[in-house]
Formats: sequence, C-alpha cells, structure tokens
Amino acid sequence: MVDPDITRDPPAAAPADGRRARSRSSRAKIVAAMLDLVARGEVAPSAAEVAEVAGVGLRSVFRHFRDMDALYREMAEAIEGQLLPILMRPPEGATWQLRLFDIAARRAVIFETIMPYRISADVRRFESAFLMEGYRRQLRLEAEALTAHLPEAVRADAEGARGLNVILSFNTWRLLRHDQNLAPQEAAAVVRRMLADALARWSQG
Repeated sequence: MVDPDITRDPPAAAPADGRRARSRSSRAKIVAAMLDLVARGEVAPSAAEVAEVAGVGLRSVFRHFRDMDALYREMAEAIEGQLLPILMRPPEGATWQLRLFDIAARRAVIFETIMPYRISADVRRFESAFLMEGYRRQLRLEAEALTAHLPEAVRADAEGARGLNVILSFNTWRLLRHDQNLAPQEAAAVVRRMLADALARWSQG
C-alpha cells in the first residue's frame, strides 16, 4: 500500500519550480532586451526601455538587477561567453610578426562584435565606478595579451611596444569604424598597413 503522504510531496514542489522557471525566463528576457537595444544603437538604454522590449514590468528589471551596472555586468558576461572560443585560440604564424597579423585579424572580428556594447559602456563609465574599472581592465588585458607575443627586444623598446598596442587597440578600431565611418574591411586594411609600417623597424625572424 502506498503512503498517501508520499504521493502529495512532488506536487507541492511544482509551484516553486514554476516560479523559478518564470524568474529565469524573465531574467533572460531582460538581458536579451538590453543586448538588442544596444545592438540597435541605443547607447544608453533606460530601465524602462529595457522593460518594454523585454515585455516585463519595470519592477521586474530591478527585482533581477539591483541597478543598471548589474545589468551591464550580465551583458558583458554574455558577450564574453560568445567570444571566448576566439579569445582562447593561440595566434598562428611562424614568426612573432605573423602572429601579430593574426592577432590583428582576430581582434577585428572581436572588436566589430563588441563595438556597440563598448560604446554604450563608454557613455556611462564616467558615472559608474564599475564600468570605469571594466574599461581599465579591458585596456590592461589588451596590452598584456599583446605583450605575451612580443620578443624580449621589442618589449624592451617601451615606445615601440606601446605603439603596437595602440595600433591593435579597440580605441583605434572604434576611431576607424565609428569616427571615420570606414567599412570593416577598410578599417582592417588600415590596421594592417599601420602594423606593417611599425614592424618594419624590427628585423624579420
């Protein structure tokens, strides 16, 4: 004979499971709405705009995210997850110079993907300690990732190494694409030309 108490336990958990599922769904919709708004050119979307696109109430946005910084953090994590396979692949090339050209090509793809989100964060970073720290972290990671592939003689040339970092930086890509309104392939060609000119000072090998 089956104990009637046992038969009642599973249904009792169903409402809680349903609430958790709805909560996860609402959170995912909010993040997706933020990503969609920024991708469409809304550099500083408000919580009300996010709520409208997500199809949730404004209170729901702040129930899941205590402030807009928390929403920007979630957005950054979603983008990093998308780009991680590209970031983790070692650069290809028989020489360090060729590896730098591979890094330039890869960064063109990455920067083109993140450009609207980086511009959006830049609009608010002077009002947000979190976003300012994220900006400085990105600059540091860009520089460190490049330095790891430079030979010692080039790293010792501080001015030359900094110049290479500028050429391969997101800010240079943004200037070419956003400020000078170049097409992606045109911007990539300019970066390759600047990189080739800069590398000409060092011997091949």
